[in-house]
Amino acid sequence: MSGISDFVNGSELFTLAGEARAAHCMLESGKGEGGEFTGWVRLPEAYDRQEAERILEAAGRIKKDSDTLVVIGIGGSYLGARAAIELLRSPEYNLLDKDTPNIIFAGNNLSGEYLGRMLDFVRDREFSVNVVSKSGTTTEPAVAFRLFRELLERKYGAEGARRRIYATTDRKRGALKQLALAEGYETFVVPDDIGGRYSVLSAVGLLPIAAAGIDIRRMLDGAASEMSILSCKGMENEAWRYAIARQALYRAGKKIEILACFEPAFRFMAEWWKQLFGESEGKGGMGIFPASVEYSADLHSMGQYIQDGERSLMETFVSFESSRREIFVPSDRENLDGLGYLAGRSLTEINRAALEATKAAHIRGGVPCIELRLERISEESFGALVYFLEFACGLSGYMGGVNPFDQPGVEEYKRNMFRLLGKPGV
Repeated sequence: MSGISDFVNGSELFTLAGEARAAHCMLESGKGEGGEFTGWVRLPEAYDRQEAERILEAAGRIKKDSDTLVVIGIGGSYLGARAAIELLRSPEYNLLDKDTPNIIFAGNNLSGEYLGRMLDFVRDREFSVNVVSKSGTTTEPAVAFRLFRELLERKYGAEGARRRIYATTDRKRGALKQLALAEGYETFVVPDDIGGRYSVLSAVGLLPIAAAGIDIRRMLDGAASEMSILSCKGMENEAWRYAIARQALYRAGKKIEILACFEPAFRFMAEWWKQLFGESEGKGGMGIFPASVEYSADLHSMGQYIQDGERSLMETFVSFESSRREIFVPSDRENLDGLGYLAGRSLTEINRAALEATKAAHIRGGVPCIELRLERISEESFGALVYFLEFACGLSGYMGGVNPFDQPGVEEYKRNMFRLLGKPGV
């Protein structure tokens, strides 16, 4: 945490360690506010192995039956899966030459333009649907599912559609569960004790991730290893240090946290992180506002503000020590572009230098910086990072005096929308 030493002193961090310990005990025991939704804390070692096998079998059938999988969900019902696919496979996953289906995402907006394009994309393709909703009545995914279900039934008939629909929903209750039972869809469980934004390592995320050919067992192993590492109660616990640093900086007036990464494939991981922390901490007129940037592109757009704008920012970098691909700058005898000093160097080395230079500049400009460093992009590191951020978010939420597992403010826009659209009973 050397990047924050100019902004908070060691005694402040030490004082907050007591709050972190209390928060850790609440997460571990499930006795804090919202504790009924802390099932994710033990999930990496307690997940349903039989359901995991069914997920792998379903992913195999999807691969055999379809060249496209439509994942219908909003918020935590799709962000984690998309983050995993883009980070571990490619942001251009659907353009790859591959033996796994294209994966497209619907139900995360109400745009006719967007949904129309998605429907056009699958109309003449072999496709399946994974609808993800605990209740089945959230407007955005419910509308999308009705449209794609109608297209499936026209294309394959009722029986053919039934075999191509996979519902991830509540174990016993809700409109989608009742529909799945009535129609005979294969179902997977949204655990009762895990909220949507903490659910990526459950069936919510694992089915589409497995369909993309990603090894979900390795991902869960990475999360289980991180769970063991983070069980210690003390300042050697990196989740404690991250949560403590965030809270210390917030109390010192840093109200906005920017998540930054020099890997374009990290973009949707940052979108998932924004929901995780924003929905968990933004309550009662309090909370750090989560934002994100994609470097180095955004150094040429947002960089000016971050370097020289209002000093209400803190910045967290996620970095990877090594790359899965090494590309070297070639030599050019003429050196007309002036890049001779980079000849023979790898882009990994150059990218790392850009990160270090950015951190130093931003710290000098008055932005405290934290770095979360991972060895490389892999299934294990993805699982570990997801678990780390979830645990740190739970700690930070409790330290900030809020329930990190509810989202009462989300309901207000829904009530207004239902009134405007004339929903019965509203």
